Amino acid sequence: MNWLEETRQELRKDLTQAAEAARAAGEISFETVPDFVIERPREKAHGDFAANMAMLMSRQAKMPPRKIAEAILAHLYKEETPLWVENVEIAGAGFINFRMQAHWLTDGLADAVGQGKSFGESNAGGGQKVNVEFVSANPTGELHLGNARGAAIGDSLANIMQAAGYDVTREYYINDAGKQIENFGLSLEARYLQQFEQNVPFPEDGYHGEDIITTVKEYIAAEGDKLLETQPAERQAELIRYALARKIGAIREALAHYGVEYDVWFSEQTLHDGGEVLGAVQKLKEEGAVIEQDGALWFAADKFGCEKPEVLVRANGIPTYYAADIAYHKNKYERGFTRLINIWGADHHGHVARLKAALSALGYPADELEIILMQLVRLFSGGEIMRMSKRAGTYVTLEELLAEVGKDAARFFFVMRSADSQMDFDLDLAKSQSMDNPVYYVQYAHARINSIINQAAEQGIQLAALENVNFGLLTDETERDLLRRLLELPDEIAQAAVQEAPHRIAAYVMELSALFHSFYGACRVLGVEQDLQAARLWLCRVTADAVAKCLGLLGVSAPQKM
Repeated sequence: MNWLEETRQELRKDLTQAAEAARAAGEISFETVPDFVIERPREKAHGDFAANMAMLMSRQAKMPPRKIAEAILAHLYKEETPLWVENVEIAGAGFINFRMQAHWLTDGLADAVGQGKSFGESNAGGGQKVNVEFVSANPTGELHLGNARGAAIGDSLANIMQAAGYDVTREYYINDAGKQIENFGLSLEARYLQQFEQNVPFPEDGYHGEDIITTVKEYIAAEGDKLLETQPAERQAELIRYALARKIGAIREALAHYGVEYDVWFSEQTLHDGGEVLGAVQKLKEEGAVIEQDGALWFAADKFGCEKPEVLVRANGIPTYYAADIAYHKNKYERGFTRLINIWGADHHGHVARLKAALSALGYPADELEIILMQLVRLFSGGEIMRMSKRAGTYVTLEELLAEVGKDAARFFFVMRSADSQMDFDLDLAKSQSMDNPVYYVQYAHARINSIINQAAEQGIQLAALENVNFGLLTDETERDLLRRLLELPDEIAQAAVQEAPHRIAAYVMELSALFHSFYGACRVLGVEQDLQAARLWLCRVTADAVAKCLGLLGVSAPQKM
């Protein structure tokens, strides 16, 4: 349990006992104590904690919240106030606000120091099995900016959830079946034959990227013209096999450069080969959720809250991508996951309701499937939108972005904003080595702290043993502000996991870095009285570890010097 949570539980217990004492005295009436919240007030002047207990009891008690709060306070700490609490007061409409003793913060720092590198981690997730599926780009082209954003968000979220005590599996769904693969094969065949100066038309729905030409040239360099005399179906199958292996390998490599490693690479084709797609359709039939019309099989989605039925198996007997997606998510549930998180582009929004409807029809809890819809990314340079890629022809690739700004800036910038907000990526800012660059600003804070600790070591000053450190000497307002925010790290990680919001960690670490820079500007660390120096060095050490942990969760490095 973290320091803040331990404190909140103590205050919750105290308030509950006081409310029950007020009820026993006939001063207020209620059946049950509501599930009230104890949180940090928005205004620092209002203390360290605020409880909304009285507001939530108002309807039961049939009394104004302030009157309820007064009754509770009359029975709170009647004999003696705990060592941590300085005073309690009523604020606003009836908030009960606590101001803590000065040593409460420094006791919290001592607790954080004792946890070492694990500070910030928790068991909030209770080991729940979570599947996080992200990127899952068609292996018919290169990864683009949207994929880059999805990878940063998905991998960061998985890291955060693991730190919060969830059992997380990162998964990539390989779309290696269906119409897009057919078009892929036709595109490869056309480019292959064109290399031998055959005048063949390029398919209308084909893939026009330069990488298609590069792939067939590589095949020809290795295998020559052996496919010229084969039948089209055989030629396409061979080119698809070769190209998929190359494409998936390139995707793996690009993501590895980006700091993303998956636990599972799941092939869509295996669902077809193993009969799971038609098996899911059959299961829907058994549940009475399939209708036959025009020779095709349709899911009766309109009976499950959607606008209209959706095709599962076409009249030609070929299952749709929708049927495969239902089978895929059914497979996830069968693997024991109790929380499924998918990160999709916003253009997939129409697919969300119908997928959940099908899972409900199969008897699975659709509320355990959560879809994060990610908005578009626009890349700016010199104030102008960048639209073209030399390699892909129509978009900027992940590898091109990494060549420009590097992994750290790319990943940090992509998680700075909520996934549901459109993002403008400023290429010039991401490359700049200035305090205006958010990732540089945070990394500089970490490097500055390490510089202080290294300077101390050069002077023969080591971190003092904990039992010899008087953290109560940390009384400057900048020290207290830094301490308060520092101790909220476990809460921030847990909340970012629950809310599926890695941008919270980016915002937190930027704020923590700003508070450190303020502290550094106001308080000397080295060359002050020895006991104060020892306390400030430990404050620096814990802050550096917290910054490094946050950056690590976001897949960003924490440099020792800059």
